[in-house]
Amino acid sequence: MDAKGSAADSSLLVEVRDRIAIATLNRPAARNALNQDLLSHFAQFMIDVDDDDEVDVVVLTGADPVFCAGLDLRELENGKGFQLGKLSTEGRPWRRCQKPLVGAINGAAVTGGLELALTCDFLVASERARFADTHTRVGIQPYWGLSVLLPEAVGVRNAKYMSATGNFVGAEQAMTMGLVTCVVAHEELLSTAMGVAREIVSNDAEALHVLMAGYEETIGLSQDAAMKAEQRRAIAWQTWHYDASTMAQKRQALTKRGSSKVAANEISDEIRKSSP
Repeated sequence: MDAKGSAADSSLLVEVRDRIAIATLNRPAARNALNQDLLSHFAQFMIDVDDDDEVDVVVLTGADPVFCAGLDLRELENGKGFQLGKLSTEGRPWRRCQKPLVGAINGAAVTGGLELALTCDFLVASERARFADTHTRVGIQPYWGLSVLLPEAVGVRNAKYMSATGNFVGAEQAMTMGLVTCVVAHEELLSTAMGVAREIVSNDAEALHVLMAGYEETIGLSQDAAMKAEQRRAIAWQTWHYDASTMAQKRQALTKRGSSKVAANEISDEIRKSSP
């Protein structure tokens, strides 16, 4: 994939750093609303990045002040409309990314923008982030998985509340509900998301790929069926991929990492204790 992006179009900016692709929705004057053009470029980007052996993780964000306001309603107003059936693949207008997708939510994620955020594996949110489902306020129906992915993230009752009211949920409430993993200061958002991405890159890429695919496979299965699926994957992995010759090196690296994390946490605790 070209480091300049999946296309020359400036509505989607793409940069690759240290095996991490950073994709930025870049229509700030239109609150990063998804028009046909941006959707087409994003769909192509997802194909390109999934096939790129130089990329292990994707970070998705928006140009300030919002993450994404959803579909560009002006295209609906002027009669252009959206050919949803032609745009969609697997219930969405882009390929499901087989690589970990980290959402860096810098502002409002509304309706289609919320659906876009929900396709991420997990979300890091700015303190300015907020989330809303306004499908019924506009008089349209979700088509990219909201009624499936939102209750998976926040529970059925919270999902129904968001859809029935159209009210915004702030970053801290979203974390309490389970929608986002953490909330950080706005100026620390991208660096935090990149830190998470670097942690992911440091893993065994093939093992991670299989495990993440396993999560997708077991969603919706009964507990018994999911357990059996996990065991089949584990047996296949141990049979065809396990390399005992590298285990000592990996064990030492894991021990070193664990010690450094403990030390970092202890330092953070001391800083908090000494703060007025």
